[in-house]
Amino acid sequence: MFCYKLLIFLLLCGNAGIATAGEDAGILPYRPSVSNPAQLPQEGQLELELGGLSAKSGDARRDSLPYLFKLAFSPQWGVLVGGEAYVSARDESGNRARGLGDTNLVLKRAFLVDDASAFGLEFGAKLPTAKDSIGSGSADYSVNGIFSQDIGKLHIDLNLNFTKLGGVDSGTSRMQTGLSSSFSLPVSDQWGANLEWSGTRRSGVASTAQLLGALTYSPSKRLTIDFGLIRGLTNASPDWSLFTGVVVPLAKLW
Repeated sequence: MFCYKLLIFLLLCGNAGIATAGEDAGILPYRPSVSNPAQLPQEGQLELELGGLSAKSGDARRDSLPYLFKLAFSPQWGVLVGGEAYVSARDESGNRARGLGDTNLVLKRAFLVDDASAFGLEFGAKLPTAKDSIGSGSADYSVNGIFSQDIGKLHIDLNLNFTKLGGVDSGTSRMQTGLSSSFSLPVSDQWGANLEWSGTRRSGVASTAQLLGALTYSPSKRLTIDFGLIRGLTNASPDWSLFTGVVVPLAKLW
């Protein structure tokens, strides 16, 4: 219900983005999957990704508004700034916490091989802008390696990342490994489908794994709307998550 209440708001954001951006400005959506593509958005174009995510695990629930700003300085270099604009969380004991989420800063380097394939590197830092009841309370640092490939109409993104966690429990490792593989395919001129597996592993804690399925709708090259669900595959993963979101260009800066 949380995600669907956001849909009208997201559509309004999409209309604002279309009106602001230039007529020739196409977008490069990163959401809804965990995997990022190796490629960067159009040079000089500021893009916004905004969504709603509702996750449930047992009696615990977490609703949030994830966002991401993307800007490419060139086809090879760009920056990403994202996080959660708002979080409402309830643990299994019924305790509630609300507020701003943590903030992620990423420097990205793309290595373009040809029109169909590319490699990418992302160097990220998570700033603990959330209160401890919502976030970890510590800074994290990560490196993400990406390979993207087009095989006919099928687009594949493979991500392998390593994160050094700032706050961990005694007896657990600070290093976390993440792996994801995303497959997207257009099913018509305006509709597309996405399927993704992703998971994390860290010594001393249970591994996570999830399966994501989504549909995307692009009425124009300057607006993409997505909606779908995530199914947790391990006890350490949320049971179910529902999401929806929008990707729009905000402005052409140069």
